[in-house]
Amino acid sequence: MIRLTDILDRIHSYLPDAETSLVEKAYIFSAKVHHGQVRLSGEPYLSHPLAVAHILAQLRLDMASIAAGLLHDTVEDTLATIEEIRELFGDDVALIVDGVTKISQITFRSQVHRQAENIRKMILAMSKDIRVLLVKLADRLHNMRTLEYQRANKRERIARETLEIYAPLASRLGIDWIKRELEDLGFAYQFPEEYENLKKAVETRLGQRRAYVEEVKELIARKMAEFGLSCRVLGRPKHLYSIYRKMRNRNLPLDEIYDLIAFRIILKTTQECYEALGIVHSLWKPVPGRFKDYISLPKANMYQSLHTTVIGPDGERMEIQIRTEEMDRVAREGIAAHWLYKEGKILSPEKARQFDWLNQLMEWQKDLEDPREFLESVRMDLFPNEVYVFTPRGEVKEFPQGATPIDFAYAIHTEVGHHCAGAKVNGRMVPLKYQLQNGDVVEIITSPHHTPSRDWLSLAKTSRALARIRHWIKTEEREKSLALGRDLCLREFRKHRLDFNDLLKDRAKAAEVARALSFRTLDDLLVAVGYGKVSPVQVIRKVLPAGAAGKAEGPAAPAEAPTEGAPPKGREGIVIEGVDNLLVHLARCCTPVPGDEVVGYITRGRGVTVHRESCRNVRSLEPGRRVEVTWAGGDEATYPARLKVIAEDKKGMLAAVSNAISAAEANILEARVQTTPDHRAVFNFFVEVDDAAHLKRVLSGVRRVQGVIRVDRLR
Repeated sequence: MIRLTDILDRIHSYLPDAETSLVEKAYIFSAKVHHGQVRLSGEPYLSHPLAVAHILAQLRLDMASIAAGLLHDTVEDTLATIEEIRELFGDDVALIVDGVTKISQITFRSQVHRQAENIRKMILAMSKDIRVLLVKLADRLHNMRTLEYQRANKRERIARETLEIYAPLASRLGIDWIKRELEDLGFAYQFPEEYENLKKAVETRLGQRRAYVEEVKELIARKMAEFGLSCRVLGRPKHLYSIYRKMRNRNLPLDEIYDLIAFRIILKTTQECYEALGIVHSLWKPVPGRFKDYISLPKANMYQSLHTTVIGPDGERMEIQIRTEEMDRVAREGIAAHWLYKEGKILSPEKARQFDWLNQLMEWQKDLEDPREFLESVRMDLFPNEVYVFTPRGEVKEFPQGATPIDFAYAIHTEVGHHCAGAKVNGRMVPLKYQLQNGDVVEIITSPHHTPSRDWLSLAKTSRALARIRHWIKTEEREKSLALGRDLCLREFRKHRLDFNDLLKDRAKAAEVARALSFRTLDDLLVAVGYGKVSPVQVIRKVLPAGAAGKAEGPAAPAEAPTEGAPPKGREGIVIEGVDNLLVHLARCCTPVPGDEVVGYITRGRGVTVHRESCRNVRSLEPGRRVEVTWAGGDEATYPARLKVIAEDKKGMLAAVSNAISAAEANILEARVQTTPDHRAVFNFFVEVDDAAHLKRVLSGVRRVQGVIRVDRLR
């Protein structure tokens, strides 16, 4: 267990004359309010804030950050209040603690809503003070180190959130060592079997290649010395999650991943870096398309380095990174290498640009009320930008791989995006689906008669473009649904010899009816009628007096609220929040099964379609038609699922894989087989399973078959 003296010693190692009374006072307060509390591991709860504070000291942070690390759980898990923290420790510490504290007192409709609002709050707080994020990262890192004590389902959820949100956040801040550890821990808990298998295989291969690594390092150092360059040469294995990601993305077995080790050449000056690059390329043949110059075009997190891949000794590919000592320090420490609050100094404007992405992230999320859209948008923004293109005036713009002229147009201005009619790249007209390449010069052609279409959602890649397109479509759809809702109500009111215009004129009555059906305004209610969420008969029943309500003709309206203890259940074992008696069917595109996180979509005339949250088609659905759905439980039905298996093309593989599926007690409905020119066999199975846990057992059984390279559930 970390002790206070360990934290103080670490502080004095980088701030010898620091006044640590604030940290000591925070320790005493934290120990007092957490007294008697224990963690799931059985350790005193105080061990957690001490570990978080120690990680912050490793990042060489200031006293307020480390004090906040000691206090970060006091408001959430004890009787302490933010006002008390502010009074005892000042505004800075209170702001950080409040930003890290989850929104635990609010009741949310679903886990997705809770996750979205917690992250939204954290992003808002860290846009005011980046130290909020640093404390949160330290908190998450220690929680991941002790995740083994949580329940299995909670471990998997936390691990997935870590891989999707927190590891990319650490990457955005350039803190490489935290990013690597979070990714490997997340990998270990989300895919434990794959992690253990890959770990053993990599350790075996690295053990066989130690001599090779030393030989290459010595050869590089000797060659640099011949040209008068003094350098350090390192050979470090890539972390497991990056290897796993490459295997999945390229459909390769470990035996075909040659660059398990990245060699790093560290020199004194930028000029020497380019000289070293020339020496490396004269020594070994470079692989075309595998050179990246992050020195002249740094990443958004200020990372700088030259990356090249060459055909090294014995014909094997090697990745080589070339950088200065300062660049290497920034690559490891990220923001901590240019700490904003160190000794009260403010970052220069150049360094402060590191946080431009954070301000953009806040600006782009303002219109995203739907929690799933918000989370998807955050995930997209956190992954590194790799494509650099130019405006006609020579300004550099960064985009993710696969970005199109639509993304470029919205990056210039929302109105330019809305009226984008075409694009010129390097002086030539290109279609809007064209994927931007490094060095492209892009010019957008606009027309007042052009407006966004739903097809653009499949072309855009940046969250800014997607958010603006969705907002425009949502506004257009709202106007159409409002007109349709008025028309439907007008007709239904006539059937019952009522005048709908009387309701429109009586503002008080209109507001009362809207509130009775859980809407803020009559317009919101009419939009819901147009969408199909509310029937006109429901509106009439709220307009008629209580005694006359039963005389309203027409089909029975859906229940206004679920009965206590008996949630409304649709078909397919699905619970629809607040609605009953709707036709429900499972989407064929993603084949959800019980245990999957799902979302419902109200279709016109076909009831509710249930998709998996990860389904690609969900991105293009109108947010206003989404409804919260959950699995009802206690369902003994079986559900279809699609599997894709990539294996070695050899005799008996189909039988072996089929036997593994049968051994996991799953029924095979359909199987398709094809072979590829690179001697691979691709099996597509349609199977029946009970739930997500059963499907996981099936996938696990297939992965154990010798010769299987990769197994995926198709979305």
